[in-house]
Amino acid sequence: MSFNVSSGATVYMVCRNKERGEAALTKIHSITGNKNVYLEVVCDISSVNGVKSFASRFSSKNVPVHVLVVNNAGVLEANRVITPEGYELSFATNVLGTYTLTELMLPLLEKASPDARVITVSSGGMYTSPLTTDLQFSGDKFDGVVQYARNKRVQIALTEKWAEMYKDKGVGFYSMHPGWAETPGVAKSLPDFSKSFEGKLRSSEEGADTVVWLALQPKEKLVCGAFYFDRAEAPKHLPLTGTKNSHSAIDSIIEKLRSFAGLE
Repeated sequence: MSFNVSSGATVYMVCRNKERGEAALTKIHSITGNKNVYLEVVCDISSVNGVKSFASRFSSKNVPVHVLVVNNAGVLEANRVITPEGYELSFATNVLGTYTLTELMLPLLEKASPDARVITVSSGGMYTSPLTTDLQFSGDKFDGVVQYARNKRVQIALTEKWAEMYKDKGVGFYSMHPGWAETPGVAKSLPDFSKSFEGKLRSSEEGADTVVWLALQPKEKLVCGAFYFDRAEAPKHLPLTGTKNSHSAIDSIIEKLRSFAGLE
C-alpha cells in the first residue's frame, strides 16, 4: 500500500460510506490512470467488531502491506455519544479503532518487512493534554475538545510504544500533525474556529503532504516512534505543559485497549 498512486502502486481505500467511497475511487482512477486502486467497504473505525470483520476479510488476501495509514478517519464530538458497543464515540474512533486495526494488520505489515510502516495522523491539539487513563471521559461535564486532545495524546504515546514493542519486526511507526486544514470535519466540529480562519487554513493536499512524505521516505532517514510536522521531526511536548512524564501510563492504557478490543 502506498500513497504514490500515480506511480502504479496498489492502494486499498478503507471507507465507511459506499457512495462516497465509489465517487472518490472513480475520481482517483480518472486523475491517475492507475486501476490498481480498490475500495474496501464497509469499515466503521468506531466499531471494534467492524474493524475485526474488515481485518479478517482483508487478511484473507494474504498481501504484504507496506504502508498502513491509521486514523485518517477521526472525529471531534461536542457532546457525549455512546456507540452501539458501549464506548464513547471519540475514543472509539480516534483510539480504540486505531489500536485494534494496527494490531490486527501487523502480520501483513511483517510481510513487507523491512520497509513496512504505520503512520498515525495525530494533531497539534495533543500539546494541551497529558496522557490519562480516563479514556472515555468519565466526568459529568463532557468536553469534546478536551477529549479530542486526550485521544491525540494517546496516539503519540502509542506510536512510541509500538516502536519499542515491534522494533525487531521490520515495521516502522510514526505519528504526524497535518496542521489546521480546511476540511468538512473541521467546519463541522469547530464552526467558530473554521469561520474565523476562513481562507487562512491549509488545503487538504497541504495537510496530507507530510503523510505522503512519510510513506515514501527511505526508513533510514526517519526516526521510528517520532512525531513529524511539515516533513521534519517535531517535539512531542511543550515546556511547562506537564505532559512528558504522563507517558509512563501507556502500559496500563494498552492493557485496557487490549481488553476492549478482545485481543487478550
